[in-house]
Amino acid sequence: MFKNWIETLAAEKNILGTELAVEGPSGTNYIPVACLIEAMASAPSHEQRGIRDMIVRIDFANGDVLDYFRHLARAITI
Repeated sequence: MFKNWIETLAAEKNILGTELAVEGPSGTNYIPVACLIEAMASAPSHEQRGIRDMIVRIDFANGDVLDYFRHLARAITI
């Protein structure tokens, strides 16, 4: 259910094919939004609820969800 929701959001925002440049311990990592969505979908349900709540808040305020996605992508950098 979460995965469908986040994929739909990314498609509506036209960011599904976007690649995020995020600094990690090894330098710059290029993480496709689709890969980040897979990581989010494999997170525990309580974390998914938190992610969803934050994205809804950002979107409601007309913020850029990609900024939050970049923040989340830092957790999967190498």
